[in-house]
Amino acid sequence: MPLGLLRKKKPKNKETSRLVEGEQADAAGSSLPHPTVPTRRLVFHTQLAHGSATGRVEDFSSIKELYAKIAGVFEISPSEILYCTLNTPKVDMGKLLGTQIGLEDFIFAHVKGIKKEVNVYKSEDSLGLTITDNGAGYAFIKRIKDGSVIDSVKTICVGDHIESINGENIVGWRHFDVAKKLKELKKEELFTLKLIEPKKAFEIEPRSKAGKSSTEKIGTGRETLRLRSKGPATVEEVPSEAKTKAIEKIDDLLELYMGIRDIDLATTMFEAGKDKGNPDEFAVALDETLGDFAFPDEFVFDVWGVIGDAKRE
Repeated sequence: MPLGLLRKKKPKNKETSRLVEGEQADAAGSSLPHPTVPTRRLVFHTQLAHGSATGRVEDFSSIKELYAKIAGVFEISPSEILYCTLNTPKVDMGKLLGTQIGLEDFIFAHVKGIKKEVNVYKSEDSLGLTITDNGAGYAFIKRIKDGSVIDSVKTICVGDHIESINGENIVGWRHFDVAKKLKELKKEELFTLKLIEPKKAFEIEPRSKAGKSSTEKIGTGRETLRLRSKGPATVEEVPSEAKTKAIEKIDDLLELYMGIRDIDLATTMFEAGKDKGNPDEFAVALDETLGDFAFPDEFVFDVWGVIGDAKRE
């Protein structure tokens, strides 16, 4: 039977993990009040990437909440924040903040800088762009392929936020929708991009090393805070080497098949398939969690192969 015919919707499991368990039971099975235990306070240090004093943020569970906290510290609008990097103020796409933050990570917020409008002649089907987004409505350029159409336009840079395509505002779009829009542009025609580059300091010296996340050292280096769009954030163990490699391979497949890179999406796909017994079960799980993507069957088979290799390791 072809892959995809067994895809059926199943009720989604509710998030059950919590930072702190709320109650315990006695021998008779009745609930007893949990003894009073101090809540684990998670505090992170942050700076504006182009230069600022150091601030402290805490009590957030999602990317949007984190941006709001950072904006409050530096008295700016959350909409000014393009994205964040961890432990470096540079526009380093390998250090982008996703849904996981190490408990000792230092957060650098990159804010809007110079606006620019660029006309590009699409001489090839592929522009050589890899798009991602910040989880809060801003898509930006994560990678430019050497020798590609976009590589020849030197005013377009990695880290630039794409504000509009041919006059159509795309703020609020997910990265895969932006990639699709760019792919559908006609060959042998000009198109216009409005971009916003991150604000840069004239010269940035290395900041302090990744500091402690609070007044006391609360992390061992083996834990991360996982942010969620719904529900509370949770503290998790750092993934194994086999899992990390598998997620990176899935991210490569996303770029190959879909023209996007999204390590958080790759992580979600790995988690959806790690306990499945065959590719049809995996396909059903993908439809439950990521049905809007309509992944091709060949892609699903390749991802399933990566997950299977990780299981064997």
